[in-house]
Amino acid sequence: MSMIQKEIADFSVQAFQNNDFHTVTKADILGKWSVFFFYPADFTFVCPTELEDLANQYDKFKAAGCEIYAVSCDTHFVHKAWHDASERIQKIQYPMLADPTHALAKDFEVYIEADGLAERGSFIVNPEGKIVAYEVTAGNVGRNADELFRRVQASQFVAAHGDEVCPAKWQPGAETLKPSLDLVGQL
Repeated sequence: MSMIQKEIADFSVQAFQNNDFHTVTKADILGKWSVFFFYPADFTFVCPTELEDLANQYDKFKAAGCEIYAVSCDTHFVHKAWHDASERIQKIQYPMLADPTHALAKDFEVYIEADGLAERGSFIVNPEGKIVAYEVTAGNVGRNADELFRRVQASQFVAAHGDEVCPAKWQPGAETLKPSLDLVGQL
């Protein structure tokens, strides 16, 4: 079943950000664009490469009015320990959400019960708290922050220009499509 337009559930979790702990709730994400970036676990192999890639692009996401929330089923204390031990993770300025009860992973349908871990899933959430785009990949395949950012920009564009759609590889400023009423059902 598709999760497009699913409103995320209320939540309250601990986060590690800028060498400090704080609480993040659903109320904190409303009114702005968000990316929930689920990854299997701290102290792993592919995850730090993805999180570093996002850290290197974080200023672009922020400039576009989009917050990144990295999420794993680890505790906020484990996030801090990983931050302290890894040069790659030390680059992260966005919140790292702790989901040891698996509430977020279950709500976003990425929880692997047998392993107690989350799938590798990226979710773009609009300012109303609804999922507008997502991708879930195999645990051994890393994601690309540039493509995720492009999809955030496209999602923002179509939200603001409801009568236009973005073709493949669309970039801001590029031509969009305006479907005729005859073709709307064929999208």
